[in-house]
Amino acid sequence: MNKQQSSITSLIAAFSRAYHSQMDTPKIFDDYVAKELISPEEFQSIQDHLIQGIDFFNKDMAIPTKDNVKNLVKWITQIQLAPTPLARAAYNENVLHHEIRLGIEQYVILGAGLDTFPYRHPQLETVVEIFEVDHPTTQAFKKKRLQEASLPPMKHLHFVSMDFTKQFQSQPLFEQGFQYKKTFFSLLGVSYYLTKEELASLLTHLFALVPSGSSIVLDYADETLFQENGLFNRVDNMVKMAAAGGEPMKSCFAYEDMEKMLDPLGLLIYEHLTPPAIQQLYFQNRTDYLSAFETIHYMHIVKK
Repeated sequence: MNKQQSSITSLIAAFSRAYHSQMDTPKIFDDYVAKELISPEEFQSIQDHLIQGIDFFNKDMAIPTKDNVKNLVKWITQIQLAPTPLARAAYNENVLHHEIRLGIEQYVILGAGLDTFPYRHPQLETVVEIFEVDHPTTQAFKKKRLQEASLPPMKHLHFVSMDFTKQFQSQPLFEQGFQYKKTFFSLLGVSYYLTKEELASLLTHLFALVPSGSSIVLDYADETLFQENGLFNRVDNMVKMAAAGGEPMKSCFAYEDMEKMLDPLGLLIYEHLTPPAIQQLYFQNRTDYLSAFETIHYMHIVKK
């Protein structure tokens, strides 16, 4: 992850979750803690930047005025920014809670950003050890925000500073108390920025650390990523924004590609959600702009 972009990327994702929690009904994923990690000035600044970029998101939208600014922010956030962060977080945590009931003892969040899971579920403090793995810049940023928000340290929350997209190292995890136990991993918003070889290598290293029955939830882009425009050109916008931010998207997969990559690693696809399935599960019957993002799939993968 680019050092200059890491904290900005996590801030934008947190903005999407905070905006949804405060502004949208019904909730797909209610991250009511996210707003505590964003200052009012930053929240307003992000909205201002969205408005300034309205021509990029939709050149046919109305010129911003005092009367329509709120609607334009809502449109951009619900169309472009929020759908994937909200739905994948909802799916991931649904699987996580199920895995906790089945006895997992460790949860590793790869690319944690400004994740708030431990603070939304303090009742799990004696149930599961949580390891947040992210770029040192992002983790320093998050620790500062937790302190400013008066969110206290938690005994079961461990920070592991590592740019795992460049080279995964197990030692920092073990130094924070990680053990060879049944574990659940999440890898959200990351696979796009890895080559297929890098993703396979990362999964190989992760699952060498844990026993059978351990699993991971990840999202990935299908083989239409670089051809699909999407609703209001949002897929193409996503690809362009990633490149402009210095983190170009590198990979996309057909389902068969995922099977071929995972099988030699001893990994089984337990569940696969396509965009239509995600739409039905999380966005059905909404009356706002939120809808499942084209080309983006979710998978729950288990070690045999």
